[in-house]
Amino acid sequence: MQRYSGFGLVKHALSHHENWQRQWRNPTPKPAYDVIIVGGGGHGLATAYYLAKEFGITNVAVIEKGWLGGGNTARNTTIVRSNYLWDESAFLYEHAMKLWEGLSQDLNYNVMFSQRGVMNLGHTLQDMRDIQRRVNANRLNGIDSEVLDTAGVQKIVPIMDCSKNARYPVLGASWQPRAGVARHDAVAWGYARGADALGVDILQQTEVIGFKIRDGQIYGVHTNRGDIEAKTVGCVAAGNSGVLAGMAGFRLPLESHPLQALVSEPIKPVLDTVVMSNHVHGYVSQSDKGDLVIGAGIDGYNGYGQRGSYPTVEHTLQAIVEMFPIFSRVRMNRQWGGVVDTCPDACPILSKTPVKGLYFNCGWGTGGFKATPGSGHVFAASLAKGEMHPIAAPFSIDRFHSGALIDEHGAAGVAH
Repeated sequence: MQRYSGFGLVKHALSHHENWQRQWRNPTPKPAYDVIIVGGGGHGLATAYYLAKEFGITNVAVIEKGWLGGGNTARNTTIVRSNYLWDESAFLYEHAMKLWEGLSQDLNYNVMFSQRGVMNLGHTLQDMRDIQRRVNANRLNGIDSEVLDTAGVQKIVPIMDCSKNARYPVLGASWQPRAGVARHDAVAWGYARGADALGVDILQQTEVIGFKIRDGQIYGVHTNRGDIEAKTVGCVAAGNSGVLAGMAGFRLPLESHPLQALVSEPIKPVLDTVVMSNHVHGYVSQSDKGDLVIGAGIDGYNGYGQRGSYPTVEHTLQAIVEMFPIFSRVRMNRQWGGVVDTCPDACPILSKTPVKGLYFNCGWGTGGFKATPGSGHVFAASLAKGEMHPIAAPFSIDRFHSGALIDEHGAAGVAH
């Protein structure tokens, strides 16, 4: 693999940047692999990358029915944080955060991870009690987190309306300084390039249409390009996970919902952190290009639509303008929707299944992007060893039978 560097930029400038190496190959599917990953988004590509890098399993295929990063990896608001309430979630997202902090160097690919901090606002006394509880839990787990009062919020975000006359007065916030944002496309491309360099075959425009299962054991997949065999298959297909589970003959406790977001026209830099409000129901950051990146919660109905709708946009913008009247005359540029799979306890599923050798990584709701490196890392370890990684083990589908749920509706309140 051709390494990227400043010297390389100068060298290729002499040839008008026409001789860069392709970032990944376009191979023909082999008849069989050691491991098949279904889903070429960030989590699937990260799984393949860590399988090859950490565990030496390079005979791996990533099967993607569309194009790399064309699903939820490219349809989110790029927020990265790890300040979840319960130990199980905190360990998983903090594991991801530590990988985020060295990811550009590890991949030799600039994922533009910017630790500009994330703020969760409190507007009521109960909000502030919940914030105090979560910050205390985060600190006990070694996660950076602090409570801000109104003055502290105003100092970090001077353009926010923190006056007493605001419809939703700001009483304070939780603040995680190490949190931030990253460039979503670059994450998918960086993992794809790294995995390809280690020997992983990335098969785009290849759709799984069924599983080869005999006597309760997976033997491969049926695709629109023919059958491909493997005794270990990991499904990381976000909103289509329920469809895949149905092909394998079982059901998952998932609902697929559209999640909408939008960006504004570019404006001068005015917001250098991420602001979230579960109560007012919206979150906003500003990209390096100057766009305001805005999102809210999932749509209330089930569906697979990837288009926005005006009622949701209107509701979201009402929330943002409540907090930032300065944005009231900014024009919106474009909107989109992604398909997220949500679990009843607002936590993901990383688990074995009733079919031996078939694993699922799904149910992330709107928390998937921030977990990308950690999810891929622990899922790769689980596929390589045949046992779930200790960080992934609490997220088994068995919790819906045992009752050992991990209720993160509070920490993921905007999303779910």
